[in-house]
Amino acid sequence: MTTTVQLRRYTVEPGRMAEFVAWFPGILPVREQYGFRVLEAWVDEANDAFVWSVALDGDEARFLEVEATYNASAERAAAFETFPKVITAQLNSFVRPAR
Repeated sequence: MTTTVQLRRYTVEPGRMAEFVAWFPGILPVREQYGFRVLEAWVDEANDAFVWSVALDGDEARFLEVEATYNASAERAAAFETFPKVITAQLNSFVRPAR
């Protein structure tokens, strides 16, 4: 079975990383109920960056389809009611192993 991985890179307002990191675990169960698996999450303090990867079984088209359903869900909307609006830039891309 194919697994698709998306790498998500966020730039966070200086001095506000703790707010985002405190909020982040609350969104994980919502993503998981749609079949996503968070592989890892990293804080890059020196560059005010938060980097994480999320996987879903299937190809990129399926990932985008499930992500659209997730993005439109009431569960996600509820989780984002407490979202600290600290992200100033975001770059998402699909990645594959180098080997």
